[in-house]
Amino acid sequence: MFPEYDVIVVGAGHAGCEAAVAAANMGSRVLLATMNMNTIAQMSCNPAMGGVAKGQIVREIDALGGYSAIVTDHTMIQFRMLNKSKGPAMWSPRAQSDRMLFAAKWRHMLEQNEHIDFWQEMITGIVVKNGVVKGVRTGIGLEIPGKSVILTNGTFLNGIIHIGEKKFGGGRAGERASTGITEQLIELGFEAGRMKTGTPARVDGRSLDWNAMEEQPGDDEVSGFSYMDTPKPEKQVPCHITYTNSAVHEVLKEGFHKSPMFNGRIRGLGPRYCPSIEDKINRFADKDQHQLFVEPEGWNTCEIYVNGFSSSLPEDVQYRALRKIRGFENAKMFRPGYAIEYDYFPPVQLQLSLETKLIKNLFFAGQINGTTGYEEAGSQGLMAGINAHLAIHDREPFILKRSEAYIGVLIDDLVNKGTNEPYRMFTSRAEYRILLRQDNADMRLTPLVAKLGMNHLEERVQRVQKKEEDVKAVKRFLENTSVLPEEVNGYLNTKNSSPLKQKVKLGSVLGRPNIFLNELRATLPDVDQQLAKMDQEAAKIAEINMKYAGYISKEQEMVDKMNRLESVKLKSDIDYHKLVSLSSEAREKLTQIKPMTIGQASRISGVSPSDVSVLLVHMGR
Repeated sequence: MFPEYDVIVVGAGHAGCEAAVAAANMGSRVLLATMNMNTIAQMSCNPAMGGVAKGQIVREIDALGGYSAIVTDHTMIQFRMLNKSKGPAMWSPRAQSDRMLFAAKWRHMLEQNEHIDFWQEMITGIVVKNGVVKGVRTGIGLEIPGKSVILTNGTFLNGIIHIGEKKFGGGRAGERASTGITEQLIELGFEAGRMKTGTPARVDGRSLDWNAMEEQPGDDEVSGFSYMDTPKPEKQVPCHITYTNSAVHEVLKEGFHKSPMFNGRIRGLGPRYCPSIEDKINRFADKDQHQLFVEPEGWNTCEIYVNGFSSSLPEDVQYRALRKIRGFENAKMFRPGYAIEYDYFPPVQLQLSLETKLIKNLFFAGQINGTTGYEEAGSQGLMAGINAHLAIHDREPFILKRSEAYIGVLIDDLVNKGTNEPYRMFTSRAEYRILLRQDNADMRLTPLVAKLGMNHLEERVQRVQKKEEDVKAVKRFLENTSVLPEEVNGYLNTKNSSPLKQKVKLGSVLGRPNIFLNELRATLPDVDQQLAKMDQEAAKIAEINMKYAGYISKEQEMVDKMNRLESVKLKSDIDYHKLVSLSSEAREKLTQIKPMTIGQASRISGVSPSDVSVLLVHMGR
């Protein structure tokens, strides 16, 4: 009935979708298995992509040939570039999407790929022979053969939904949990744990007083996410901001004794940086109010997402508390918020390729690895899809360094440090974030992935080459164009910057703090006229590269130093317990994680610099 697939992807959320298209575009024959074809690429929580650090990840997914950015651009209803008041390393794109259009566009793009087949049924186990995965087993007892399997089960593995004192099995509102896989993996020797996440109530926008809230419009300039030519909305839908208050808090506290978080019914840890409203009130008792973002779910729906009001309290408590919020006095609730508890597998059990250490050709991606967020999940799915294809063809895995991508930071953190709470990416986690900006992801990553043989990257490669040439052209122009004191001193005075005493190159003026190219162009008509003929995106990148040249150079020196450690390979069969000069913790962690290089070993929690020195001596260095 079934052919032998090259790659079987279990789960069609953000990780599963990216895994399927990545493997298919590498040339693999892919089966995407899901319990419900109508919820492919469902935005289970907030209908938004990007945000701080997450926006960089979406752009990296795009640069690597993934589809998340393209789908977002096609379906966005609002776009904002966050952190524009800070340095360019912090700039992060974010878009609000139409929830239904987003899922529909993803499904359409998947169905257009002739290498992808679909199967709608619960997958209850994997087929393993001699330590190698050979396929999957379905709920009705079918065995589907596959050379590799990627598990992207999201919150469905033994999922339990909590609303106050009520609890019932489910992987998402209205959908049943997935069973069987956890139990089998534990029998095979895997360690499992429990985590929780949550989502807020959805309300009827027709019942809200929008005039009582602060409007938050989108940016005038919509750059979008994809580096390809994608459509941008001609108009945008505004979001709004309102706040909780002491009356809201008092109502919520009435239900604390029925909260599954506080009475011990939920064992899993929730996301530290996206806590429920009851958790915020409990942890930040000194705060009189908490900000709420009131976000539309699409162009043609009145359904509203109350961002910041995630809750697992009883539905009557949620309803009464919502009506105490300014603008929500007459709110009608579509459905209450809920918490969901689910199984995950600590990611220290994975290699950097996301292949499991116990079972060959078996990969994990997404929330099964303890992450939270569509963006983190999608990036893992993409990498797992690429590496599953490479693995079945006996090719070296594709692994991104921390200095090459936020995706590299994410996977390196998971594999080397593990996590016991939902992992979320932040710019602060990336030590080379000046190099890993959202504007240069295509120049960083597209050439790397193009070498692997993806069959749809030719136009992207040409675009990157053109972009690099354009950046160099702008840089040459700025370095070779001189300006006179009388041309710019008036502007410099307004910025409290020392006036020029002689003719200098434009690039040196641009290197000063608080001096910006768009403002200089306004005072220099001839320069503006010349730059207007050049690519404007390239002009922005050239400006950043020149203004922050010293910082970029310093980070690159750090990267080069670390790369020397990355070049020292470690054998997989080293018996660390025999290296008595290592600390006992280092012996334990190195044995568990089995790092591939000295560089990776140095980033494992519990491995000290002196332990690294012992390893270098052992390797003859």
